[in-house]
Amino acid sequence: MAEKQYILGMDIGTTSVKVCVYDPATKELVAKQNKDTAANIPSDQGIEGNKQDVPKIVSAVHYCVSRLPRDVLRHVTKIGVCGQMHGVVLWKNGAWEKVEKDNAVIRFEATRENMSALYTWQDTRCKPEFLDSLPKPNSHLKCFSGYGCATLLWMLKHKPDKLKNFSYAGTVQDFVVAMLCELETPIMSDQNAASWGYFNTEDNEWNSEILQSIDFPVKLLPKVVKSGQFAGKLSSAWNGIPEGTPVGAALGDLQCSILATLENEQDAVLNISTSAQLAIVVKGITDLGCTTIEHLPYFHNNYLVVAASLNGGNVLATFVKMLQQWMLEFSFPIPQSKVWEKLIALGLEAPQTSTMKISPHLLGERHSPTAKAAVENIDLSNIQLGHVFRALCDSLIENLHVMMPKEVLSNANIRRIVGNGSGLSRNPVLQRAVEHYYSLPLEFTSGGDAAKGAAIAVV
Repeated sequence: MAEKQYILGMDIGTTSVKVCVYDPATKELVAKQNKDTAANIPSDQGIEGNKQDVPKIVSAVHYCVSRLPRDVLRHVTKIGVCGQMHGVVLWKNGAWEKVEKDNAVIRFEATRENMSALYTWQDTRCKPEFLDSLPKPNSHLKCFSGYGCATLLWMLKHKPDKLKNFSYAGTVQDFVVAMLCELETPIMSDQNAASWGYFNTEDNEWNSEILQSIDFPVKLLPKVVKSGQFAGKLSSAWNGIPEGTPVGAALGDLQCSILATLENEQDAVLNISTSAQLAIVVKGITDLGCTTIEHLPYFHNNYLVVAASLNGGNVLATFVKMLQQWMLEFSFPIPQSKVWEKLIALGLEAPQTSTMKISPHLLGERHSPTAKAAVENIDLSNIQLGHVFRALCDSLIENLHVMMPKEVLSNANIRRIVGNGSGLSRNPVLQRAVEHYYSLPLEFTSGGDAAKGAAIAVV
């Protein structure tokens, strides 16, 4: 009987690490694990900064992989990795070490003193005035706050000495790949490079001359390869996975989530977890008449047309926390699960159309960073909790619809929307809003896991 051949998929997300073992022969998952990273750390930029502790993220990776069955891991023949896009971590030699026991590597650890924090996609330190002062990228993609190149340019201006301390930069998933393969120079996929800004997807090159003209340290930029290519090989046996196992260049979590979800070309994918994205796959870059959608590199030289909102499950979670806090101030502690349960029940009973209008821009939007949340048309008929929750759910989908109107989907011959992400799958009030605004059926398939997509990408 032929030896089993599995693929390990890893997704290093904003709040958690997910890993799975994928069987390409059956297209099924053999095992999976996940762990919250609890990696957020205070920023000297206050609420405008958003930083995470990389050693904690690496520790969560180790936790997940070490809890997969050993007899499964020894059959792993490839490793695929993806993670949160846009963010940047800096490091120098000595940024990781192998912890050995009985001459075998039991885990890799990140060395805090030889690296920076991860500055995530949620970082808003780059104000519109600062971004406007930067040269225009030679790319169809703009550069926003939270994007790797923007964060590094901010540092160049405000903390130049800090940049001089480091030799390499990448996303956190690029760092993990460099660590596993002991790469001399980090290797990045075009998906992650495009998420940093100042990268031309058609030439597959950084805008090096533009960046050099403003003294950007281009030596920090990783080498870029096409998505689906390998970055290196596992430098030593790891939790039973054999030494020399090929490791793919790290990919974007959005692209991998869609790769695991799409069943045909007439599907659009709506993902609502921390943030919200609506995406379709197209052959090339075309003008769709919307400035609020982007063409991101996908697989096989295709592009994803994406409306990426910063406001998704995070807005609803903030609303839930606010209610919890209010009740606590009345000395009535209520578990979060109970608040969600009640809100969804009341939201389903609320009238289909509410006179209340909510702008859900609690975190602004990349195309409108100074936008704020607001509520209009409050009257005696709509102040019940169910009405407010319904209006809030509606507002999140209406916001996406403003960014990517249903005409874009109908022109692309999209027949249904495939739902993805816990923020959507657990919330029927949100699901109803999707079908109302887009006039398309919303269905959930078995796909949607970015870790699984990372495994599929290196089959």
